[in-house]
Amino acid sequence: VQLQASGGGLVQAGGSLRLSCAASGFTFADHALGWFRQAPGKEREGISCISGGDGSTYYADSVKGRFTISIDNAKNTVYLQMNSLKPEDTAVYYCVAIPRGGSCVTLRFGSWGQGTQVTVSS
Repeated sequence: VQLQASGGGLVQAGGSLRLSCAASGFTFADHALGWFRQAPGKEREGISCISGGDGSTYYADSVKGRFTISIDNAKNTVYLQMNSLKPEDTAVYYCVAIPRGGSCVTLRFGSWGQGTQVTVSS
């Protein structure tokens, strides 16, 4: 499993960013793909997933209505559109692949690569 997240940066509160994740080495249809984040001193938080099979999605309450996950199967890429960003969204964001039987919430059985830093200024 190879996952490369990109697209992070510095943005003002209320702004937007789009994260991308290039994925390879596994079968999309057998996995959920998603994003989690980790801020300094805090635990990992699974924020969104999309099923590579049926496209069903999950969003944590903290991002629901602001973030949108999507998948481009032709490009083997997953995106996270982040709107109305808040300072509390500041974290390193990681793309994760989760096989059947795993969890988007607890990241059970998940695999991930290097993250991308998102910083939201007030």
